[in-house]
Amino acid sequence: MLKEMIEKLRTLPRFSLAGSFKRLGWTGFWIQVMVGALPVVLMGYLIVFAQSPSGPRMGLPIVEYLTFADLLLMVFTTFWFYRYTRIGQRIADPALRPAETQLTRAVWIGVVASSLAILFTIIVMFVELGHLLFYFLSAPQAGVPVIQTTGLGPSSWVSAVDMISLLSLVFTLTAEVFVLIFSLWLLFRVMEGSPEYGGAQVQA
Repeated sequence: MLKEMIEKLRTLPRFSLAGSFKRLGWTGFWIQVMVGALPVVLMGYLIVFAQSPSGPRMGLPIVEYLTFADLLLMVFTTFWFYRYTRIGQRIADPALRPAETQLTRAVWIGVVASSLAILFTIIVMFVELGHLLFYFLSAPQAGVPVIQTTGLGPSSWVSAVDMISLLSLVFTLTAEVFVLIFSLWLLFRVMEGSPEYGGAQVQA
């Protein structure tokens, strides 16, 4: 069944490999810029207007580390998709055209980076949701919009900031899924051959 689907994809009219790198590169780049701006704005708001960058509810250290690593990966994949646009220009120029092995390696780096970003985001979401669930279960079941708990340690509370943080994680995960899909499609296009590298003729 998989072979039949691949054969059908091969028979469809396709654009050149250079065009695929340019279009998907710019699309992935701008998606990550727009979605990545949301957590950056939220973090800036917390740093400037809140007493602690972590917000009212102090999170677990692993969440901070994974969030920082996830942001670094998003910055890297954003740069990498911009690099795809430069690679597309090089493919279109026979004098600057890179080898197929270089293209495959570049796309595989994008696939691995986006996969790691998705993994880190999912882990952060699970930990944060579990932490929030603990706070809700520890509080009186009154359905109040803001939950504050006090005990032996310092008082802490759950507020709308936590919901906004989770919403930004959902947007980030959505962008990372699109980035992974684009990277896998580029990998498929590189491996199936193209007119620039002596493959089947396709549309320019």
